[in-house]
Amino acid sequence: MSSVQFETVQMGNLRVHICSTEKFKTNMISALVQQSLSPETVTRHALLPAVLQRGTRSYPTTLQLKRKLDDLYGATLFGDVYKRGERHIMQLGMEIPNETYLTEAESLLDQGAAFLGEILMAPATEGNAFKETYVKAEKKNLKQKIESLMDDKIRYAAQRCVSEMCSDEPFSLFNHGRMQDLDSITAQDLYTYYQELIQTRPLDLYFVGNLSVDRVCTLVDQFFPTEGRQRNPISTPDVHHAVRDVKEVVDRLDVKQGKLNMGARTQIALQDDDYIPLLMYNGILGGYPHSKLFINVREKSSLAYYAASRLESHKGILTVQSGIEIENYQQAVDIIREQFDLMRSGNITDSEISQTKAMLVNQLRERQDRSHDLIDSHYHSVLSGVDRPLNELIEGVQQVSKDDVVRVAEKVQIDTIYFLRDKKGGAQGGAH
Repeated sequence: MSSVQFETVQMGNLRVHICSTEKFKTNMISALVQQSLSPETVTRHALLPAVLQRGTRSYPTTLQLKRKLDDLYGATLFGDVYKRGERHIMQLGMEIPNETYLTEAESLLDQGAAFLGEILMAPATEGNAFKETYVKAEKKNLKQKIESLMDDKIRYAAQRCVSEMCSDEPFSLFNHGRMQDLDSITAQDLYTYYQELIQTRPLDLYFVGNLSVDRVCTLVDQFFPTEGRQRNPISTPDVHHAVRDVKEVVDRLDVKQGKLNMGARTQIALQDDDYIPLLMYNGILGGYPHSKLFINVREKSSLAYYAASRLESHKGILTVQSGIEIENYQQAVDIIREQFDLMRSGNITDSEISQTKAMLVNQLRERQDRSHDLIDSHYHSVLSGVDRPLNELIEGVQQVSKDDVVRVAEKVQIDTIYFLRDKKGGAQGGAH
């Protein structure tokens, strides 16, 4: 299977990534802006994409903006923020119908590019500030989003585990910001922050669909800011982090089911040679239904309602999530730790290796089927500085040996054990 490729063009101080393909019935344009993850900026950065989607200079009301999207044959506008290691990424994008499939849809791509360019570069303002009503409304929405974390105990436990594990690192911050910052953010303050961000931080533009490189370059030149101040790269810390003592943290809330999470340092980042063996390690440990955590903790021992692991490869950490009966805390901790030990001692079957390779390869291939995933995969390469095309990734996975996985396992160190439990009882099951 041939993979879909991006061509990257440097246009002034912007990087433009173009994927010319006839696979999709829509074209996607996406802008990604990097910021350093920090307490000073995290909440303003999280607020920004929602405010920018409220209105522009030409379409200052939200109703006018929605009507314009309808005029573009029901184009969709999207925006969000997320963490990639200790970078805080803002994404704004559009999905528009491929004009090849429409009649009387002249220059739909041109109109879409112009519209997204205006969303990004010419927001609705009052004086030298964002519109007060928009900022006030979106602060309220963001407050609800931050509060809703508490309602989703799986997400809450995952965030608490990371915030404890990385307590003296920016990665501890929640990607949607901090409640205590909201009151002090004004429409003028946010606009000042926006201007600095959009002019000086790394900005990558993505175009995916039935389009040519030449046409995209013309559109970027016309509708986006290719000239201006230098965009300085965002520096990130080394992922090597020696663990001296395992930290144990217990939170008590009104819950019936315990959430047992663990955080481990892998000492491996996405750009490292051992990244592909690390993918295999995670897959065998807890990435799939055939993995050790699922089989040994959930199926055989019946100690967990769910048990899985996931990677944050830019940060070099692996997290385990599980839901357990509160009284089974110590048993569950012991058996999860045992799975790490089994990996380290090479207690890995040929079947686990072959099944994980098949699942990983299938997962990688599926990422070719959605524009969002294509952009996300390529942006990982941009951030890490190492380009790994699909064919190269698949070949790398196929070549991983048991020894490679064990070598990775020897580097992985459990850092933090986090338990969310009920308010009743004492030192039940060892979780105080």
